[in-house]
Order: sequence, then C-alpha cells, then structure tokens
Amino acid sequence: MTKIILLAGAAALVALTPAYAQIAAVSDVADEAADEDVIVVTAQKRSELITEVPLTVTAYGAAQLERLNVNEFDELSAFVPGLNVQEQSANNPGFVIRGITSDSGSAQAAPRVTIYYNGIDVSRSRGSYFKLFDVERVEVVKGPQATLFGTAATIGAISVLTNKAEFENSGAISASYGNLDAVEVEAMVNVAGERIAGRVAGYYERRDGYVRNIAGEAGTASERLVGIDQRDLNGLDQFGLRGSLRIEAGDGTIDLVATYEEQNNPGTAFVSGTIPASGGDTSPFTFAELGGIADSEDVLGIRELKLERRVFDVNATLSFPLSDAVTLTSVSGYRTFDSLETFDADGSALPFLEFAEDADGRQMSTELRLSYDNDDRIRGFAGVNLFHEDGTQRVPFSTEEGIYLFCAQGFCQDAAALVAAPQFTATATGGTITALPYRSEFTNGGENSAYSLFADVTFAPTDRVELTAGVRWVKEERRSSFSAVQPNAVLLGAPLLPVVDTGGQTFVADDSFSAWLPRFNARFEIIDNVNIYATVSKGRRAPVLNLGARVGENGPVADLERISREQVWNYEAGIKGARGPFSGSLGVFYQDYSNFQTSFNTGAQIIAVDAGQASNFGVEVEGSLRMTDWLRAYATYAYIDAKIDEPADNAFPGVDFVGSRFRLQPKHSASLGLDFDFDLGGGTALTFTPTATYRSQVFFEIPNNPAIGEDGYTLVNLRGGVSFADGRYAVHGFATNLFDKAFIIDGGNTGGAFGLPTFIPGEPALYGVEISARF
Repeated sequence: MTKIILLAGAAALVALTPAYAQIAAVSDVADEAADEDVIVVTAQKRSELITEVPLTVTAYGAAQLERLNVNEFDELSAFVPGLNVQEQSANNPGFVIRGITSDSGSAQAAPRVTIYYNGIDVSRSRGSYFKLFDVERVEVVKGPQATLFGTAATIGAISVLTNKAEFENSGAISASYGNLDAVEVEAMVNVAGERIAGRVAGYYERRDGYVRNIAGEAGTASERLVGIDQRDLNGLDQFGLRGSLRIEAGDGTIDLVATYEEQNNPGTAFVSGTIPASGGDTSPFTFAELGGIADSEDVLGIRELKLERRVFDVNATLSFPLSDAVTLTSVSGYRTFDSLETFDADGSALPFLEFAEDADGRQMSTELRLSYDNDDRIRGFAGVNLFHEDGTQRVPFSTEEGIYLFCAQGFCQDAAALVAAPQFTATATGGTITALPYRSEFTNGGENSAYSLFADVTFAPTDRVELTAGVRWVKEERRSSFSAVQPNAVLLGAPLLPVVDTGGQTFVADDSFSAWLPRFNARFEIIDNVNIYATVSKGRRAPVLNLGARVGENGPVADLERISREQVWNYEAGIKGARGPFSGSLGVFYQDYSNFQTSFNTGAQIIAVDAGQASNFGVEVEGSLRMTDWLRAYATYAYIDAKIDEPADNAFPGVDFVGSRFRLQPKHSASLGLDFDFDLGGGTALTFTPTATYRSQVFFEIPNNPAIGEDGYTLVNLRGGVSFADGRYAVHGFATNLFDKAFIIDGGNTGGAFGLPTFIPGEPALYGVEISARF
C-alpha cells in the first residue's frame, strides 16, 4: 500500500511540475537568476545542464558547498537524496547509495560504490576518504553506471572534481576557530604564464576528541589494568596538500594533479553498551574508558588508540581535439595508501578485544577515450580502460587469556566484570599465574586486474527526444591470499579466535570473470527546459574469492568459498527541469538483486556472504525555488525501501537474512534550507544559510536488530556572516548540530559478535567563527 501511495504521489508531482513551472515562468524574478541554480555536470563524459541528463544526478558546486559549510563526505550526504556516508574514521568510511554499502576493509572483496577523484577510480574503502577542499564540483550519480564510471559503480558513483590551475594570478586563505579547540586553515595560490598555469592548495585541521576518554586516569579500572593515559576520542589531526599544473599544448590541454593527505587522529569511540566506564554508565553520550593494552606499540604498532594514515595520489588528464567533431582524452592515475588504526573493540577498560588494522594498497589505472560531439543528432564516446589494484589487510589481535575466556563465555555483562574477569587466570591456575598475554594476527590480500571496453551513443531523432545506449565489457583476473598466526592459548590449548593458523604458509586462490554491463536511457523535453526520462541499467559486483584456512588431515589447508557475483537490474523514470525561479527533479526507481552480497561478522573476520534475493523501491525528490534575487529555498527527500526477499540457494548456515532491510539505509531522509544573500551596497553583503536534515531509523547490521540501530533524528545547522569589498574579505559564524542532538552513527561492530555490542556517537554541537580573504 505504501508503494502504491508513493507511486500515486509521484505521478501527481510529475503531472503538476510542468504546470507549476509554467506558472513560475511568469514570475517577476528574471530567468537568468534561475539559471544560476542549474549546474553544469560531466556525468556523461560531456558538459551538460543537469536538467538535461537522463539520469538521477545530484551536484553541488564550490559556492553551494561553502554556503552549506560542507567539506566532508558525511556532511555532503545529508543534502543528497539516496546517499548516506558514515565516517567512523578516515580509515573506515561507509559510502551508501540506495542501500548499497561499500565499507568492507577486506582486500578480497570488490567495492560497490565508485568514488571518482578527477576521473580516476579510488573506490577501495581504506583509501577512498579525502577531504573536500578546493573542490570545483561534486556529482552523485545514482543507479548502475558501469559505462560511465567502471565496474565498481554497481549502484552509483560519487565523482569529485578539484579546481584545476587557471590562467590567472589569484589566491585565497581562510582560518577558523571553534569549540573543542578546533582549528582549521585552508589556503590556495594560483599563478599563470602564457601557456602554463600552476595551483597549490592545502589545509590543516585539528580538533579535540568529542568523547572524553578517562582511560589511565588515577583511580580508574584502566589505570590498574593497563596504565596507558589515552587521548579523548573521535578527534581530528589531519593535513592535505594538492598541486595542479595545466599546460596548453596546441589546441589541447594537459592537467597534472598530485595530492598528499595524512591523518594522525585520536582513536574511534567504540563505547561498550554493556560494561560501563569507571564511575559511569553504558551511555555512549557520556564518557568512555577505552584502555588498549600495556604493550600495544610492540603488538599493534601504535602505543595509544589512534589512526595513522598516509595517502598519495597523482593523476593526469590529456585532452586533444583531433577534429572539430572528435576529441581524444586520456585519464591516468596512481594512488597508494598506508593506514594503521588501533581500536578497542570491546569498548571497555578490560584488555579483552584489542585490535589493529594495518591496511595498504596501490591502485593504477589508465583510460583512453574518443568522443564525438559535433552533430545535433549523434553524440557519443568509446574507449578502453585498464585497472590494477593490490593490497593487504593485516589484523593484529591482543588480549589476556583469562579475561578473554571469561568474557567470551558471556560473563562480562556489567561493571562487576572489571573486577571478576582479571581474576580468572589466577583462579584457573591455582594462583600460580596471574596474567597470560595472548597475541595473534591474520592477513588477507587481494589483487585485481580489470580490462574493459566501453561505448556509449546518444541519438536525437528530433529536437526534443534523445535515446542513449551504452555497454561495457569487462574481464577481471582476481587473486586472494590469506595467512594467519594463531598460537594455542595456555588455558584453552587452542587458538582463541575462530581463525585457523596457516603454519607459516600463505594460501592463494585465483580466478577470472567477465561480464557485459549495458545501460539504456531516453529523454523527452515536454516543454522548454522540462524533461522526462527513463533508464534501464545493469550493475554487478564481482564474485568474491573468500579465502581462509581450515584444519585438514595433515595440517592447515586453504578454505576457499566462491561468493557468486551480485547482479542488479535498475529501472528508473523521472522528471527534471527549470522554469523561471523553480528547478528540481523527481525520480522513481525499482531495483532487482540476485545474489545480494552483505558483510557478516563471524567473530573475528568480517566476510562477504550471499544473503539471497533482494529488491529496492524508491522515490527521490529535489527542488529549489528562488523567491527573490536574494532568497532561495531548497529541499530534498528520499524514500527507499530496500530489503532481502528470498534466501540464497547456498545460504550462510544458521543465519536468516530474509526480511531484513539493507544496513545503514534510512527509509526516509530529507533536508530543507534557505540561502539568504542580501546586498547591503558598497561591496558589502550579508549571507545566512539555515538548514535542517532528517534521517529515519537505520539498522547497523544484517540480520536487523532493533537494539543495534538508530531510531532517527533531525539536525539543524547554521552558517552566516558578512563579506566586504565585493566578496574579497568575509567573516562567518557557523554551527552544526545546533541543538546538540545525541545520535548514533554505528552500533554492534566487532564487540557485538562476542555479545558486547559497542556504539559510536555522532558529532555534538560544533560551532565557531571563520575569516577569509581572496586576492
């Protein structure tokens, strides 16, 4: 019934929008004011007005991102219907488009949401985070887009285009200070010669952790058990630098971009929902006591709970016209990342589940594309893409044997565990041994080489009709590797984690796969600047070579499970346009999944499993109304009903996924805002941008558990200030989560697999003042 109502409502909106647009066309507001609100995008490898692209696309330019105070992916997602970005840390971002999540750290599994950085695929989870600084535009394209963005675009893509060097001399600097001792500085300098221009941009950002961590303080359980004085959690300490070079070579251009980013952030607040901090309770919104282990530097690699991450990226785009109609474009890139994060997975003062993740990877790609665009009737492109990546995920683990065995049996259910668990080893050994440190690790690796051919053609039989067909053929060669060091525990006589020791061996599995991934689009301009569109496209996530180890007759042997490729067919229709002061879009989609892959926590490893058949129905709406030349209102809304319908043929034993909603995906999400920009005269202007965003209930795990979720919340944000000298100088104030709403961004986690779920609180109220200058 809900779907019928929504479809009826969507049909009504489709019918009413042209009528409203015709009314709006006679408004006193000039048409050119509305044109400023219609952005130009390159989602289809050519410059087009967003209202003429027969896809569901949301795009934001630099000016709008600044007004919204957006410079992180999670902040962006609040204003994009169908997108949800969860940033546990820079090491573990979860990109969710229409319920499909890419947050697995395993090197063996393929991403499902493409993150494009200046035309290069950087989708591998641990290397995909970067700050949105000195950005020209962000485009979020929804639905399978293999032809446009490669095979990782199973369900969509986020494309970030940074500002390239321009042929002018200019610069900018901004600095802000806020609560939690937050400091951020961003600067840019652009210089130009006759045929060469260069640009350097960078930022530095630090902020104290917003979750107080009492670990190591006098009189606490962690002082007695561990003794490490930990920093407050969920803070920032990061830096980035980007250099760009543009060369005009004849009629062509060459753009070179090199980026370096690093994080030295405090640890993530995995706060126990079972064992309280000393003198506290189990609420994740008070203080925490995440203690780590005494010899964490030797075992986990860092003395304290912390993230140390380095990313280097270089890409080159060459574009040369071969004739008035044909352009040759080459896009090549190399990206490497090295990320080490230590975390307390049990979320308490007990040294029970102390982990680190040491992930590294390399990605190389090159694409050669010929584009044809000199005919009112035919446009298109064709090309070849080569992509290679390899990486590893090493997971060291540390505990104390008695504490582990006590808690793993379910006895750590309250504050009494802080006293009882550390006594277990002495009790089990008759007092001869008081502590038995235990160390282990496992490493998974992945290597993928993909070769693809693609072509996309748009034919316009009339001035108002466009038909598009495209296809990508891909051949993948995948390799998985696995090794583990899991010694026997003294008290148990066997490894503590459910991971088999490989006896010094590294197991390897290889396979190759191929696929055809088509898309079909149609657009009809029903009246000037108002278009209806329909699209059918196919997405695919590559099969997973889930490689581990098991005990054989003569010792450890490889344990390989091939998880079938995930396939989705996407059917979509909508309307978009701009008339007078109004611009907006409405899209309705249905997606049919076979072999839906999801992440499942086995107690030590998070692996990909086939959850069965799934479906997804949704409606996405965006609208903008310029009420005067100094006031604009805008809103977004998404309804997404994504769930698992039928079990897999080879179902994961003992787990029923049927009926579960996709994790991290709210059924309802919305945003509302106003842009107030008033000219006071004399080059002075007053700006004010209040916004409100809403997300309904989300589940953090599949199968769904209402206790491991968030019921939904609304956040209010503000940004406003005054600019002088025609915008050259400005002072702004800002506040996010103005009313200090308490909410959870993740729950369950590794601790949940041991009966001790942990929870990560979202950001509290953050506010400050910023000064900026442009020259």
